[in-house]
Amino acid sequence: MEFIKKNNFSRRNFLKTSMLASGGLLVGFNLLSACKADAVMPVDIESLNFNDFNAFIKISDEGYVTLFSPNPEIGQGVKTSMPMIIAEELDVDWNKVNVVQGALDTKHFTRQVAGGSQSIRFGWDALRQTGATTKQMLINAAAIKWNVDAATCKASKGIITNANGDTFGYGEVVKEAALLEVPENVQLKEIKDFTIIGKEIVNVDIDKIITGKPLFGLDYKAEGMMYASVLRPPAFGQKLDSFDDTKTKAVNGVSEIIKFGDKIAVLASSTWAAMKGKKALSAKWEKGTNLESTEDHDKILTKILDGNKFDTRREDGNIKKAFANADKVIERTYHSPFLPHNCLEPMNFYAEVTAEKVHLVGPIQTPQWTVNRVSKLLDRKVEEIHCEMTRMGGGFGRRLYGDFALEAAEISSLSKKPIQVIFSREDDMTAGTYRPAIKYRIKAALKDGKVTGYHLKEAAIDQNMYGSQTHFFPAGCIPNFKLDTANHKSNITTGAWRAPYTNFLAFAEQSFFDELAIELNVDKLQLRIDLLQNVKGTTDKTIEYSGQRMEDTINLVKEKANWGKTEEGVYQGFAAYYSHNTHVAEIADIVLKDGFPVIKKVTAAVDCGIVVNPTGARNQVEGGVLDGIGHAMYADFSFKEGKPNHKNFDTYRMIRMQDTPKVNVHFLQNEKSPTGLGEPGLPPAGAAVANAINAALNKRIYSQPFVKELKKSAILG
Repeated sequence: MEFIKKNNFSRRNFLKTSMLASGGLLVGFNLLSACKADAVMPVDIESLNFNDFNAFIKISDEGYVTLFSPNPEIGQGVKTSMPMIIAEELDVDWNKVNVVQGALDTKHFTRQVAGGSQSIRFGWDALRQTGATTKQMLINAAAIKWNVDAATCKASKGIITNANGDTFGYGEVVKEAALLEVPENVQLKEIKDFTIIGKEIVNVDIDKIITGKPLFGLDYKAEGMMYASVLRPPAFGQKLDSFDDTKTKAVNGVSEIIKFGDKIAVLASSTWAAMKGKKALSAKWEKGTNLESTEDHDKILTKILDGNKFDTRREDGNIKKAFANADKVIERTYHSPFLPHNCLEPMNFYAEVTAEKVHLVGPIQTPQWTVNRVSKLLDRKVEEIHCEMTRMGGGFGRRLYGDFALEAAEISSLSKKPIQVIFSREDDMTAGTYRPAIKYRIKAALKDGKVTGYHLKEAAIDQNMYGSQTHFFPAGCIPNFKLDTANHKSNITTGAWRAPYTNFLAFAEQSFFDELAIELNVDKLQLRIDLLQNVKGTTDKTIEYSGQRMEDTINLVKEKANWGKTEEGVYQGFAAYYSHNTHVAEIADIVLKDGFPVIKKVTAAVDCGIVVNPTGARNQVEGGVLDGIGHAMYADFSFKEGKPNHKNFDTYRMIRMQDTPKVNVHFLQNEKSPTGLGEPGLPPAGAAVANAINAALNKRIYSQPFVKELKKSAILG
C-alpha cells in the first residue's frame, strides 16, 4: 500500500497543499459528479445548494461534487487529465463528471503558469492527496452518523457503505464532513486498483469545441464592449512620428482613436470596423535604430562563434587535452531561423477598467504575472484586479508574455470603456515574440573508436537558449565536456517557443551524433546506448535524465519501428532526446518520390511514467511530432531592416494535411510518477527526419528549414 507521509496536516495546510497544481502547464477544471447511483446530471447546477468543502471541492446536498482547479487549458489536455486524478482518489463516477474553468486566485492557489509541461508532474501527489483526504473525511462523517468504526466503511463511485450494507451518498454527509478535522494520514490507492487513471477519456470540452460553444478568448462578450485593433510600429526599433486619422474616423462603426506610446488603437463596434479603421490610418514612423536584417543576424552569429566571449555553462574533464590527443576531430555548425508561434486563435484579451476594479478575461498562460504587470502599469492594487482565463486556441509560449493583455488594460483605462483587443493574423505574425535565430557549433574528439571530447558553442539572438539544459544528454556521458553560450541583443522580441531550448538543440545534437556513428562505423542506436552506460547509477546530481530509462525507450522504438529491417526503398532516421522530465525516442521512415523525401511514418517511444489519460497522451505526442516535422521542414521567418518579411500563410509555409505522416506512439509501462507530455515529442522529430533524409540522399542538413537546404543543393527543383 502507498501512504501519504505523516505531517502537521491542518485544515489550512490541506487547503494549500490540495491547491498545488501545475508547475508549468496551466490546468483549469471544475469537476461535477453525481454521487448517487441513480443520479442524473442536472441542467442547471448553479441552483444547487453547494457546501464549501475546501479550495478544490464543493459537494451539494444532492450529492454533486464540484472540483476546482486554477490552471487554464491551452490544448495540452490537463483540463481532462487533472480532474481524472482527483476523481480517482475521491472515488466518483467519471461518467457523471463535468469540467469548468476556474479563475486566478492567488489567495488560495499557487503555480498558476502554463508552460514547461509540468502540470501533471507537479500536481500528481497533491491532487491524489486532495481526493483521498476528502474521501476519508466523508467516510469519517458517515461512520459518525452510523456510530461505527470508519475503518469498517468504504467508498466507491460516491457511495459510502458500512459492514452492514447501509449506504450514504456523499451529499448526505457533506455538511458533517466539512466540519471535521482533516486526517493527518490517509491511504492512497494502489496503482493496480485505478479505475479512471489509465483509461481512454475524451477531451471534456470536445462537444463544445465541435459545436462552436463559447470557450475561447475570441468568444468572450460583455455589455458595452468595444473592439480594438492596434497599429504598431512596422519594424522592431522604430517609433511613431505622427499620424492622420481622418479616413479612419469616416469608417462606419469606428468610435474613437487612441494613441498610447508608439501605438494607435482604433475602437469600433465590430472587429471588421476596427480592423478596417486601422488600415485607413496614415502614420509616419521615425527611421529607428538598429534595424537588423536576417543577413545581419547570420553574420553576427558567425562572428560570435568565431570569437572567444562566451559564458561557460558546464565544463567536465580537460577538453583541451581531449582534442589535442584525438585521433580525429569532427566539427559542424547548425543554424535555425526566427520562428513565430502562429496559434490558431490570434492574440486577444478583454479588459474593463473602472474606478472600483479591473476586470480581465482572456487566453493567458501567466495570469498572475500578467495581473502584477497590469497593476504596475495602471498603478492599481493587485487586489483590485480580477482575472478570468478562457480556453486557448494554442499557446506554444506566445501567451506567456501577455503584451496583448496590457494593451487591453491600457486602452480601457484611457477610453473608460470595456475593450477587447483583437489581433489579425497579420498582427499576430508581425508583432510577435519569436523563437530566436540560433547557431550551434559542435566539436567532438574521437579516440580509439570512442567519443572522448565534446564542445558545444551556442550563439543566439537576444536569448541564451541552452540555459539549464546543461544537465541533459550528452552531459555525463562524455568525460571531457564543455558548453559555452553567447548572445546578441536585438530590438526583435524573442522568447519561449514550444519546447524551449530543446526544440532546435535536439536537431543539432542528434544530427551530430548520427554523423559520429557513421564515422565510428557503429549502429546509430547502439552509439547512444553505449554512451548512456556512463550515467547509469550515477550520483551526479547535475545529471537529470536516466540512462536506463533512455536506453529502454530506445530499445522500445527499435522494436516497434523494425529498425534496420524495413522494405526496400524505405529509409530510416533515428533520434532520442530527454526534455521536460520525459524520455522520448523516435524513428522516421521516408521514401523518395521523384527525388523528394516523403515522410511516411514516425514511430515514437515515450517514458513519461504513469500515463494518466492515454487518449490525451497520444494526442500530445502526435501533435508534438507533427509540429516538430512541419517547422523543421518548411518554416522560415526573416526580417528586412527590422521589419518581418512574412505577414500571413501565403508566404509563410506550415505543414499541410498532405505532408503529415502516420505517427505511432508507444508508452513504456511503469509505475513511476508521471511527467510532462505537451512538449517532449517535438524536439527529436526534426532530427529523426533529417537523419532519414541523409540515409536516403546522402545529404546532411545543417540548417532549417530542410526544404530550403535541399533546394540549395539542387536536390529539389
